[in-house]
Order: sequence, then C-alpha cells, then structure tokens
Amino acid sequence: MSKPKIRFNGFTEDWEQRKVKEFIDEGIIEVPMDGNHGEKHPTASEYVNNGIPFLMASDIHNGEVDINYCKYITRERAEKLDKGFAKNGDVLITHKATIGETAILQGLEEEYAVLTPQVTYYRIRDEKQLNRKYLYAFFNSEDFQNDLKKKAAQSTRPYIGISAQQNLMISLPQNRKEQKQIGEYFFSLGHLITLHQRKCEQTKKLKKFMLQKMFPQNGNAVPEIRFEGFTEAWEQRKLGETLYSLQNNTLSRAELSLENGVAKNVHYGDVLVKFGEILDVEKEILPMIVDESAVTKYRNSFLQNGDIVIADTAEDETVGKCSEIAGLSDEKVIAGLHTIPCRPLFNFASGYLGYYLNSDAYHRQLLPLMQGIKVTSISKSALQDTEIQYPKLLDEQEQIGTFFRDLDHLITLHQHKCDELVKIKKYMLQNMFV
Repeated sequence: MSKPKIRFNGFTEDWEQRKVKEFIDEGIIEVPMDGNHGEKHPTASEYVNNGIPFLMASDIHNGEVDINYCKYITRERAEKLDKGFAKNGDVLITHKATIGETAILQGLEEEYAVLTPQVTYYRIRDEKQLNRKYLYAFFNSEDFQNDLKKKAAQSTRPYIGISAQQNLMISLPQNRKEQKQIGEYFFSLGHLITLHQRKCEQTKKLKKFMLQKMFPQNGNAVPEIRFEGFTEAWEQRKLGETLYSLQNNTLSRAELSLENGVAKNVHYGDVLVKFGEILDVEKEILPMIVDESAVTKYRNSFLQNGDIVIADTAEDETVGKCSEIAGLSDEKVIAGLHTIPCRPLFNFASGYLGYYLNSDAYHRQLLPLMQGIKVTSISKSALQDTEIQYPKLLDEQEQIGTFFRDLDHLITLHQHKCDELVKIKKYMLQNMFV
C-alpha cells in the first residue's frame, strides 16, 4: 500500500495495486489480423475514401486518434475480420514496434473502427470501478511506460503480447472521485497541449501560404495579396545592385566559446537550423569569438541592423537561407564560417529583406545555381545576378515585415506555451502516480 507524492486535497487513503484484466471485458482486447486468426491486413488497393476507419499505430499520437486522416475500408471487408473492433470510449495503446502511444477513441461516427496488429484496445467493464480517463492517464505515467517498454524489449522485436498486457499492474486510488479528478486533470492538460500545437501548426501553414502570396511570383510585377491602398508595380533589381558584400570569418565551432569572448559570431549552421528570417541579436544566444586579433581583422565588417547573413553551404536545398540582423545596439557581431554577409545599398524597411529573401519567390532562383552532391553550395558571384523585387514605398515594405513578424511571434508564443505544458505534464506524470 502506498501514496503518490502529489495528490488533490481531501484524499488521504493508500492506493492499491490491481491487474489490468480485472477491469476489462473478457476477450475483447485481442490483436486483429496477426496471422493466427481472422483475415490478413488489408492491402492499399482495398482502401476507400469513406467507410470503416482502419486505425494504425501512426494514427495515435500525443494522446489523440487522428480519425480525419486515417485509412478506410468497406464495411464488408471489415466484417471479415474477426477481432479488433474498437468503439468510442475505448482506451487504445500501441504495443508493437511503436510502444506506449495511448489515447481515448473519440469522434467515431461509425459503430466501430478496425485496428492494426500494433494496437490494443481496452473496454472498461464498469466505470464505477475504473475511470477510463484515469486509465488513459496511468498508461502515460513514467513508471507504467518504463514497465511496458522493459517487457517489450524482452522480445526479439519490440512487442508486448496480450496476456502480458492483461497482467500488467495498475496503481489506483480506492476512491473513484480521486480517479476521476486525476483523469480529468491529465485529459484537460493533454487537450491544452494539442490546442497549442494545432494553433502553432496552423499559424506556420498560414505563414507559408502568405510567403507565397505576398511576394510577386512567375515574373509578375505585383503580388497576389497586398495591403489596401498600394497599387504601384514593384521595383526589380539585381542583388548585386541592391546589396554589397561584407567580409566573413572562417572560425570553426571549436574556435568559438559559449561563455565569453570579445565579439559575437553568426555561424552558418545556426542560420540554417536555429535562426529565423529575423535574427534578434539581443534575444538570441550567439557563440563568441575569443581571439582579439580576429576582431581587429574584421572590424570593417561588423554587422549592423538590416544586414543580411546568407548561409552558402548546406546538405540540401536549404542553401541560401538567410537571416536579417535586428536588435543590435553596441555589440560587436561578425558573420562566420560559410556565410555571405551583405548590406543594403539603400534603405529597406526592417524585416522586409529577411522575409523576401527566404520566400519561394526568391529562393527558387537559387536552385539552378547550387553546386555539389553531398554538400550543396552557392557562390557569392552567382548570387549577384539574382533578381530582387520590392515595393517602392517603405510603408508597404514595413507592413509586410510587421505582418510576418507578428505571425512569428504567434508561432513562438504557442510553441513556448506548449513546451511549458509538456514539462508540467511530464513532472505530474512522475509524481501523481504510485
């Protein structure tokens, strides 16, 4: 008998240990289509646009079942399968290859869904004894997940069979009200995480769409979507007539420090992976140059707000990705290894070049200029003849830059909130179960 470290007020009783099979209807957690009974797995040619959902392990992710994007089979085909008919309210868990992804099946419009051999479903016999949301939450707990994966690892392939699952132990409060509160808490927490993840993904999709629509495409002089009040054709010039090159250093990661130094360094790897279209020097953590002689050597190429740092090397077609410098006050910042730093020859609104030069409208010009097989690169001279388009009015440039910065802020906001909630959930899963 034992108690968790964290629990809701008013509950003091010890928890008990019970086996899963004590709460589950007999004979309904079998795995379908495993080669020993029933029909074999449907083939791709048997999938239809509408019908009975055919759920795979990949359809269960982050506590949800993606009914809208799963495969479907006909009712006639489904009825040839003798096992694996899951219904709304069943608790699902993956137990083969992918181990431990779990969700409560919801939103099912048909009478049932068919599962692949990688998924088990649990139908609780009596909700008065075991709350389904509590079972879902317990399946996510650290101890249960570790136990599940440990038993699965004893097989030649990651797998935990039905009998082993039935004999797994559940720790649970004797008071069903406590079960319900725990279940509701984790279910709501999971819903919040999913909500912020979806909003984050939706905002990313909107940004991608607007990057395609708010810059001229296919030789057009104006974009498809622009802010009200602007009608003039955009200016078009070669990059070499718009920006001039600065000097970059060739210091490797090993020659930089994350702790101290005399100047900040913008490394091409960070431009490719870490930084967005706008690099806010005040907010981002940049590696430092420790060699004072290097700073003296590149003193005429210290970066300024509005400068562009282009990554000239990558392992794929992301070569040419760039970041516009912002947030600089009196820091010394130098463009590093495998970068092409550039400075505009005339004024651009803050943010415009950062977003335009990363848009498909500009980037597709770089594809035929890229060289290499395993490592792709682009030369400074090749960039000079690429075309840049921009509104003549700084007001329009500014509205475009502000619009995309606001979208980035929303993306960051939802991602941070999601990360915070994931940490809370992880901590609570470690401390609210025995």
